Amino acid sequence: MRIHFTGIAGAGMSAVALMMRDAGHEISGSDEDVFPPMSTYVEGLGFPFHRRFDAANLPDGLDVLVLGTSAKLGAENNPEVVAARARGVRVTTFAEMLGEATRDRAVTVVAGSFGKSTCTALMAHVLQQAGTGPGWMVGAISPSLPATGQWGRGEVVLEGDEYIVSSADPRSKFELYHANHLLLTSLAHDHVNVFPTFEAYEAPFRLLLRKLPADGLAVLRDHPATRAVAGETAARVVWYDTKPCDGWYAANVVFGETTAFDLIGPGGRTIALTTQLLGAHNVENVVGVAAYLLERGLVSEQALAAGVASFAGIRRRLDRLTITSRIPVIEGFGSSYEKAHSAIDAMRLHYPERPLVVVFEPHTFSWRSRDALPWYDTVFTGAARVLICPPPVHGAGSHHQSTFEEILARAQAAGIAVEGVADAQAATQALSHLRGDEVVLLLSSGPLLGLPDSLPALFDRLYGAPAYA
Repeated sequence: MRIHFTGIAGAGMSAVALMMRDAGHEISGSDEDVFPPMSTYVEGLGFPFHRRFDAANLPDGLDVLVLGTSAKLGAENNPEVVAARARGVRVTTFAEMLGEATRDRAVTVVAGSFGKSTCTALMAHVLQQAGTGPGWMVGAISPSLPATGQWGRGEVVLEGDEYIVSSADPRSKFELYHANHLLLTSLAHDHVNVFPTFEAYEAPFRLLLRKLPADGLAVLRDHPATRAVAGETAARVVWYDTKPCDGWYAANVVFGETTAFDLIGPGGRTIALTTQLLGAHNVENVVGVAAYLLERGLVSEQALAAGVASFAGIRRRLDRLTITSRIPVIEGFGSSYEKAHSAIDAMRLHYPERPLVVVFEPHTFSWRSRDALPWYDTVFTGAARVLICPPPVHGAGSHHQSTFEEILARAQAAGIAVEGVADAQAATQALSHLRGDEVVLLLSSGPLLGLPDSLPALFDRLYGAPAYA
């Protein structure tokens, strides 16, 4: 088939496009107002990529148009969608296409409010290194994987997003994936624009568990929220945590540039593991993936340990961007309260003596919603200074969006040193006169004024002497 992806620079969109190309289909795509790392990543994938939406982008003989879910795509008013419908071409979503394509595969879904991208990528990497030939779809870039999507020949591992399929289809994306097995990392209220209550948020997770077959496996992080939904499944349930539980857990954790710990399993089974990933939350991610792979017997203990040790993480999840600067600039992913808070906790854990400077952009609908203003009361706890960038305006009409002033006032009321920066120049100026002993954390799921691209070279120039380890 000839398949065109409108909004191809979306993380899930490009991953599914790669899977479909691997499966033998002809792929093209388009997008607008996109930013690194996804924009540069998609440019290098080798299929036609247009940087504006235009009916002329659609190839002759087009069979399917896949439309992304971002509000900036213009949905049914997008000129490519209009032209496709006029030609009688089917318009679908990547979740529908992925579910249909993998219906007859052995499918593992990795779901949860946070940790799912890292866990999916880690699982795919370990399976790939072990030579099992997996397929996968990951909504983030990992230097340890050849691509974000691969068709593979064996089992397929899919990052399962709870967000809705489209504005016209309120089902969660993972509902379409025909899961045989599940790794559930967490349940914490997110996406308040489409799930106004926690009960509404957890409902699709309950359905996902309910649909697992009786011969499936559900590996769940041991937490009251996941315990509350575990009874929905007929599949075998296994628990994991970073502290002792009636399943798999971590013990004897020693944090460092390389973190080491013992993985403890049922009956006292013990496996020594090391990881390059930063933060206690990433130890938790490793434990969850390890528990899943070992319970299913998909890899040996030796292959697990080697794969975990060699996994280099995923982009925007605590990447160190600077090279010579004595002030590290580290990029995290701040799409939700839990993700932002985990990144800040990781910085305090690995750099306990350094003042933490956070540069934050409230990019997602959740961060911009007035319903989520209480998040600002505690999310920056542990930071010495916070710079907040203006919220974007795309999709603002679809929910009651907070103003920049409201966000700043709420964060400042928490007692943290918070200041607003209107643009990249103001942010750069604010960061150009640091003492030299700080650590800087960039937090956003958006472009963050281009700072992840511009700051590293500036810091390497301004603070280049690596005198502070």
